[in-house]
Parts: sequence; structure tokens; C-alpha cells
Amino acid sequence: MKFPSKETVDKLRQEYPAGTRVALVRMDDVQAPPKGTKGTVTGVDDTGSLLVDWDNGSGLNVVFRVDGVRKLDPITTNKTTEPID
Repeated sequence: MKFPSKETVDKLRQEYPAGTRVALVRMDDVQAPPKGTKGTVTGVDDTGSLLVDWDNGSGLNVVFRVDGVRKLDPITTNKTTEPID
């Protein structure tokens, strides 16, 4: 697995600051929450993975370029933006 550049990680940290609401699109893990599960980003680690507190109690990270989420609109939480890959 190739790690993202510092610039990419910095961009992810700007795009997904702590408190950002997301919904799961895909996760390559047998213990993954169901697709569509919502959660709150708590940070981005140095590998570009999103640290998420899922609403169902899970704490699995969203691995950069493996898993995917879409950002939820902070006002309506029903509108979404493009997924992260």
C-alpha cells in the first residue's frame, strides 16, 4: 500500500475536519458497519485514514483509497457531496 503525500493528508484534514458528518459508502472489513451508516469524523491520521465515531458504536477507520464515505450536508444531513476514495 502506497501512503499519500503530506500535501494529500493536509488536504484531507482541511476537507474533513473534526465534527464532519459522513455516511459509509463502502468498507473492506468483515466487521464494517452497514452501508449508509452515519458517523462523525474525529480526525485524519498520517496515512490519510479518516477516524470516525460511527453512530452504531463502531470505531473502524475509513482507509484512504480502500474504503469510501460521502460527506453529509451540515445543515440538512440528507444532502451529500462526492464520496472520498
